[in-house]
Amino acid sequence: MPSSRYFRLLFAFARYGLLRELAFRTNFLVKVSVEILWLSILIIFYKTIFSKTTVVAGWTEAQYLFFVGCYFTLEGFIEAFFLENCSAFSDLIRSGDLDFILLKPIDEQFLVSLRNIEWSSVPTVIMGASIMSIGLWQMHLTFDFVQVALFLAMFVCGLIIAYSFLLLLTAAAVWMVRNQSLYELWWLFTSLVRYPKEIFLKSWASPIGFVFTFVIPILLVVNVPAGVMAKRILDRATLAFTVLTAAILLYGSRRFFQFALKRYRSASS
Repeated sequence: MPSSRYFRLLFAFARYGLLRELAFRTNFLVKVSVEILWLSILIIFYKTIFSKTTVVAGWTEAQYLFFVGCYFTLEGFIEAFFLENCSAFSDLIRSGDLDFILLKPIDEQFLVSLRNIEWSSVPTVIMGASIMSIGLWQMHLTFDFVQVALFLAMFVCGLIIAYSFLLLLTAAAVWMVRNQSLYELWWLFTSLVRYPKEIFLKSWASPIGFVFTFVIPILLVVNVPAGVMAKRILDRATLAFTVLTAAILLYGSRRFFQFALKRYRSASS
């Protein structure tokens, strides 16, 4: 079956990536150390804030801790599977190596997005999941299968939304070649993602919150899954909007990526 071929390829990519990381162990350890340092700085920052207050934008300290863990887990998935591959797309265009990818009997988006798997980002996923577990323990939440299922569904939707935006920026490299400014926009998005949307929606920055929730819905990425699990926000309209947004962005980004490939001029032309 075609789907089994993609799973075998993904397993081969993962195996190759692991062997590559083991060949450069020092680099692996440095990357993991940087992620631990970054997480520690964030937690110290939030601990300092909550030492002065008990609630920030409607989030308690334990709920916010879960939010931070959710952000780190999602960021770990993005960095492990997609970020480096998408960042290298412009180099494929400049070097002409994209020609070899287009000649292979496999979906181009799959190959561009997943050909290199960063195992050094997997500890980020584990750290994020651990922080979420600590947050849940501090909230003394009881297990609710429906709530957990909704959280996982919304987490996948958030991952799809983030990946779709990244793919849109990647495809723009066909025209811009050097799309460094677009990736600065991506880092702006990730900076917004790690804060609750209530910070923007209930202040002088309400227009910013509205734009990045409903027009460029990047604030949905972490806020919705974290809200479902930590605050039991089960608003049907919000959940449906998140699912619909993920589906539209995934379809739209794929179509735009295919359109960009049709405009690509090969190195041999």
